[in-house]
Amino acid sequence: MIQLCYASRTSSSEHEVLNDLREILSEARNFNTQHNIHGVLYFADEYFFQCLEGEEASIKFLFEKLIRDPRHHQIKLFKTTAVVEEGHFSQWSMKYVRRNSQIQQYFNDKGYDSFQPLSLKDEEIPELLALLYEIEQVEV
Repeated sequence: MIQLCYASRTSSSEHEVLNDLREILSEARNFNTQHNIHGVLYFADEYFFQCLEGEEASIKFLFEKLIRDPRHHQIKLFKTTAVVEEGHFSQWSMKYVRRNSQIQQYFNDKGYDSFQPLSLKDEEIPELLALLYEIEQVEV
């Protein structure tokens, strides 16, 4: 199993983004259930952060699809790591976390006034993932 995390910026207009987010989550949950992939998606301030966990071939296939998805641009791939245990997000085919004060505080502590996942370094990802794991899932 591997863990692949990436950040991207939405290419959707302000009026399209909620509908696109619903579609992304529906597509992700269906695909992930069929391919035994688990993960989390966070969206705020026009940026996505997603972490995927599963078999390497399935994750790489999915990431190739994401790269071609016109709803994403400025995609930044973080260091892919092996997952020895069950994974952080094994309870969810795709956990969704909406704008959250803990995540905002995490970025404020790093000197940003908004959610700026493209600015993160590989070594900062585990701390962000720990926060995302603890925050309650919400429905769009």
